[in-house]
Amino acid sequence: MGEQGCYQLTCTIFLLFSPIMEDELSTSKYTVAVIGSAVAGAQVAGQLADRGARVVVFEQNERPFGKIEDGLPRWHSALRDKEFAKILNLLDNPRIQFVPKTRIGQDIPFEELVRSWGFSAVVLANGSWRDRLLPIPEADKWINKGLVYQNPFVQSFNHEKDPNYTGKRYDYPDGGLVVGGGLASIDMAKLLMLETSRAKLAENGHDIDIEALEKKGIPKACEEFGTTFEALGVQGCTLVYRRRAEDMPVASVPKGATPEKILQIEGQRRKILERARSKFCFRFLPLTSPEAALTDGDRLIGLRLRKMARDGDGKLTRTDEVVELRSSIVISSIGSIPEPIPGIEMNGELFAFNDWDLGRLDGYPTVFSAGNVVTGKGNIVASRKHAGSVAGYIIEKYLGLTDSPAESLPKDLTEEVKDQARVVIERVYTQVDPVTLPAVELMRKKVAARQQAVGYTGSIRDWVVAHPPPPA
Repeated sequence: MGEQGCYQLTCTIFLLFSPIMEDELSTSKYTVAVIGSAVAGAQVAGQLADRGARVVVFEQNERPFGKIEDGLPRWHSALRDKEFAKILNLLDNPRIQFVPKTRIGQDIPFEELVRSWGFSAVVLANGSWRDRLLPIPEADKWINKGLVYQNPFVQSFNHEKDPNYTGKRYDYPDGGLVVGGGLASIDMAKLLMLETSRAKLAENGHDIDIEALEKKGIPKACEEFGTTFEALGVQGCTLVYRRRAEDMPVASVPKGATPEKILQIEGQRRKILERARSKFCFRFLPLTSPEAALTDGDRLIGLRLRKMARDGDGKLTRTDEVVELRSSIVISSIGSIPEPIPGIEMNGELFAFNDWDLGRLDGYPTVFSAGNVVTGKGNIVASRKHAGSVAGYIIEKYLGLTDSPAESLPKDLTEEVKDQARVVIERVYTQVDPVTLPAVELMRKKVAARQQAVGYTGSIRDWVVAHPPPPA
């Protein structure tokens, strides 16, 4: 589903669940805790508050923007500012209380929050902050010894000029390898190419900042300086992907797409990759999967890669062909997974959900999950879409805050949006009892005590202004 479809779905949910207009928090029958305040958390909190529920949003970071702030390379300033505004507009609601600098499972035990604080529901919207392990033997052994994961690499890049940054700082050597196939992995290849090209331009007396170089593209910037990319002598990095360019998850195939539509999307994927390659000059190696580390002493110096084949059904099989590529840096960008929370059972790298549509957990009937903690896509649009569906479901069937039937869906919606909306309003769970006033007062005291402990002032906009991001 594209941006338009997501917007249409969100509008549909809001039309179906038209806001209750009470202004006082005490008028609501229900209270919901949302863990995580960025794209998914803000979407859930905003929809619930607009329907009249009280919402308490717990955020592990100081600011409410999650990986939007530190997971995107800093040249995405326009997108970042747009998402910041959306998040603040959703959270700046009299029915929403914000609790920053609070890690659930550490500062507040998860089971205590769910069972003892008195919430009608708890929504996990805490995203995916850990990098998925590179699938080679003993991958952990080579971390920061030639192997770097995407999240800390981007954080280091974004804090390049921040003297107070305490995380690991990385260099940008020429000839790097990036493993992955999504938009984030393209960003990692761009980052390496921008930094190495900028350094070479500087050696030749041509100064340009990263943001300007990213906007122009490397060949055009070189042309304006009276040179060429080839003349810089940059070796360039290589993006390695186990599937084809046509399979890269940089554009989504709609549910129920025809073969013709699938071919169209595959063509769009190729074009996205080729536009990035022509603008940033990195190489692409498809149908190639990491198999083992190449090492020298205690350093990883490259990868042994297995060539893959694709049969008529799209299934990948290993071939007998092996490629060895050497590099002083390998950046793994193959996806993110949630950080474990004490009290939540894991199934391998993921939470052990028994319902993947709504992110339900055994033993916790009041818990739901929304966004990238469930989808695992690390994608803003996908996160917001899933969060809207979960919030709508909680509003409709769990808290019972509307009587709108599925048949009331607007007639002009696409079938995909109708299907997604029906997930929200057709599945039936037992409604919960309203929260009593004594329970509300106890919860308020606990929330106020935590806010006081972290120094929160009570106004999210004032808090954000008083806690600006470090210099980029």
